[in-house]
Formats: sequence, structure tokens, C-alpha cells
Amino acid sequence: MSRTELRPLTAADLTACSVLLANRHRRHRATQPLLSARFEDAATALAELTAAYQTPDASGAVAYRAGVTVGFVLGAPKPSPLWGPNIWVEAAGLAVVDPELIRDLYAAAAARWVDEGRTAHYVVVPAHDAELVQAWFRLGFGQQHAHAIRPAAPPATVMPAGLSVRRASRVDIPALAQLDRELPLHHAQSPTFSAGPMGTLEESVAEWEADFDDPAYTTFVAEADGRVIGSAIGCALEKSSTHLSLARPEHAGFLGFAAVLPHARGAGAGRALGTAVIDWAVSAGFDSVVTDWRVTNLLSSRAWPALGFTETFLRLHRLIRY
Repeated sequence: MSRTELRPLTAADLTACSVLLANRHRRHRATQPLLSARFEDAATALAELTAAYQTPDASGAVAYRAGVTVGFVLGAPKPSPLWGPNIWVEAAGLAVVDPELIRDLYAAAAARWVDEGRTAHYVVVPAHDAELVQAWFRLGFGQQHAHAIRPAAPPATVMPAGLSVRRASRVDIPALAQLDRELPLHHAQSPTFSAGPMGTLEESVAEWEADFDDPAYTTFVAEADGRVIGSAIGCALEKSSTHLSLARPEHAGFLGFAAVLPHARGAGAGRALGTAVIDWAVSAGFDSVVTDWRVTNLLSSRAWPALGFTETFLRLHRLIRY
């Protein structure tokens, strides 16, 4: 085998790297055909890769063998303090001909990232490629998040006895505001231990009062014994700030939020709400439905696969010097 050469990624490398990215996406779609076919085209992949490269403070590494491009990795920081002093390798930020090669590329790129003080590293990896995922695991990464998709078709579910789901109305705003807080409260507990910010109940009520009539979002509530115990929101996937680039199929609906009050969990309310959003996506004419979850959230990581969602991308995470 020819010797692998590594160097910093430059604009001159993007065209060759885009061919690798398009080929990676073609293999991915063989297992997840609901993903967008557009990115199998090298010119479209080049546009995505160029946009990623032009992100402020983006940098990465490229690998060659006998003068032929065989892999690249490209990361950029996100300005939100939520992610710490970070670097993100998004869905368009990596492709290799050999999964083991990603370890060399990361080693070459991460030296600069850590020198810049970026010690919280995130990478979005195609879920179907077990060898590539394992290569990242052997770099000290662990799985944090899952992206998933299902066809826009009614799921075969039965409404639990004593439970009903309906469209939300303005009289539900106090309950909706409380449920807004339940998801971050749940994520703050074991085994997720998230440090995500949480606003006040009054702030949430004010946001609902201002935005309730926004036609871009459809809100459902679950009721038991005449009281709201859960809520879920559906919208077009374009409203998501997480599912980007190769991870954003066309004509997709989005199960963007769901929460159930603690005392009502485990009785099927979450699945009933998810079913309502899927049914809404079907009636709205979407081709697929996308969602995501923290894999340490024991409830959602079981409820959404049970509704037919299958993983498309995994978000992996590593903290340096811990």
C-alpha cells in the first residue's frame, strides 16, 4: 500500500474531497433511501463542502496516497456557549476510502483545534457505517445523539385506554409552558446530566402567547382525566437548526419536540403524541418524518424507534483533557 500523506485542508482540495463525499452519501442512501439523492452529485456535494469550508474558523486535514485524495475531515466552531469551547464536524465534514484513515485525519486536524483552545469535539457520522463509527470510538468519542427517519405513513399504534390527543388551543398555554420545562428538567437528571439552559415559566408563557398562532408549527396535547399531560410539535424539517446539509432530506416533516409530565410517563402518551405528529405529516404531504434524541434519554431512545424511526446519523462527542 502507498504511504499516506497528511496535510491541512485547503480550498484547492475541495473538488476532490467532494467526490469522496458524494460517494459516501451514495453508499449511505443504499441503506437509507429516504435521504436526499441530491448529494450523490459531486457538484452538489462540492457546494455543501465549500459552504462548510467558508464557515468562520473552519479547518481540517486531507489525506493522499500516490497523489490521490483518499480522505478528509473538516470542522468549525459554533458560537453558542451551550457547546463549550467547541469544534463541530458536521454531516458534510468527513469522508474516507478506509474507515481507519479517519483516525489519522482527526489526529492531524485536532492538534490545531486543541491549540486554539477548542476542547469539546463533536462529529456527525453516518449511522450505517459501523466500522467508521468504531474508528471514532477508538479516538475516545462516545455517542451522544441520534438522528432518525421514517416514511410518512401512519404507524400501526393503538391509543392507550383513558388517553386522548388533540390539537392544542390557547387555553392550553399554561400547560404547554410547563411542558417546555419538562424536557430540560428530564435531561438534567441521570443518566443524561445535561447542563442545557432553562428559562423561567413566565418566559415560556410569554413565548407561547406571542408565537401560538404561527402556522409553521402544529402543536398537539395529550389528555388523561381531562388534564393535559403531554405535548408535541410538528413542523417542516427546514425549521430545524440541527438537521443540516446531507442530514436534511427534502419534503420531510419534523417531530421537533415532545414531553410528558413525570407522573404520566410510561403509559404510552409519548408514542401517542409521536403518532399524532406522524399522522399530521402524512396529511400535510411530506415524504418522510425526521426526529432526533439524546441516546441517554431512556424514554425517547425507546419510544421513537418503536414508532419506526431508524437512525441516519449519530452525533459523537469527546472532551479533551478530562
